[in-house]
Amino acid sequence: MEIGFGIIGCGLIASFHAQAIAKSIGGTLVAVSDLSLERAEELASRYHAKAFNDYKQLLAQPEVDVVCICTPSGLHAQLVIEAAQHGKHVVVEKPLAITMEEGRAAVAACKGNNVKLAVISQLRFAPALQQAKAALEQQKLGKPLLGDAYMKYYRSQDYYDQGGWRGTWKMDGGGALMNQGIHGIDLLLWLMGPVTEVWGQAATLARQIEVEDTAVAAVRYASGAMGVIEGTTSVYPGYNRRLELHGDQGTIVLEEEQIIKWDLAGEEDKVLLEDEGVSSGARDPGAISSEGHRRQIQDMVAAIREDREPLVTGIDGLRAIQLILAIYQSSREGRPIQIKEEDLHV
Repeated sequence: MEIGFGIIGCGLIASFHAQAIAKSIGGTLVAVSDLSLERAEELASRYHAKAFNDYKQLLAQPEVDVVCICTPSGLHAQLVIEAAQHGKHVVVEKPLAITMEEGRAAVAACKGNNVKLAVISQLRFAPALQQAKAALEQQKLGKPLLGDAYMKYYRSQDYYDQGGWRGTWKMDGGGALMNQGIHGIDLLLWLMGPVTEVWGQAATLARQIEVEDTAVAAVRYASGAMGVIEGTTSVYPGYNRRLELHGDQGTIVLEEEQIIKWDLAGEEDKVLLEDEGVSSGARDPGAISSEGHRRQIQDMVAAIREDREPLVTGIDGLRAIQLILAIYQSSREGRPIQIKEEDLHV
């Protein structure tokens, strides 16, 4: 039996969800909603789906089993809660929420209503990232020493001006880290493990926005390793995301979804995986591939059928928010911030 998907919010990212659902095995797009009925109808017409200008009408559709939430970030948590209350499984775009309180409430609602929650982190599904993760789990890098993320992106002033919610604390929840950099931060946490302390600086240096366009942070992981996070939307012309993982027995460096260095003791001749889904949103958020989303949508279909947790859970989404908010707090207060695992408990 096909699993029916609905999409709330028909902006730029919704088209990637629609393509991913269409390419998935066992999933089909049955309904979309947007405040602009014209925009909803345009997307729906491409996939023979129903169109609504009220998301509550979409939630009332019995054939909708899973809701993809593709609205501005500040609306994510409340829509997750409402979807859960209607008995719908949820796939929510990053970030899960813009505060820890909202994020915990969203996770609790899904748990309480016995529905599955996945937070979009499609890069985890890339073969190269899976290969790097396996190497770390098998301790092929030896003792972990450094885990760094460099996300030096470019977004013009026009990018922010075109969407009234972009670059605002109320609806974006942050800037270069919360919106663009959260993917790299999630990957770093997934690969290196939890962070226990962070010391950060965030500033608005180039754009006329409320939130940061430039940020740096030093982190210490629970393992004892250390690392650096840099995130911008201010650097021209924008460069691919780079993750650097170092241990006392080896180094792995990834650029976007490709491994560009695999310097592990005894594995110098290893053949690395290629990925046809590689793309970069460093300069243009619309330039990414839908392949990562397809992989994650496919995982949600499998999670429902197998009655298991999705591979990227609500707690995973909450963990990335926790680190980003700690960087903001550190910048405001001029001191290191301790990050506590118990704050994730729901």
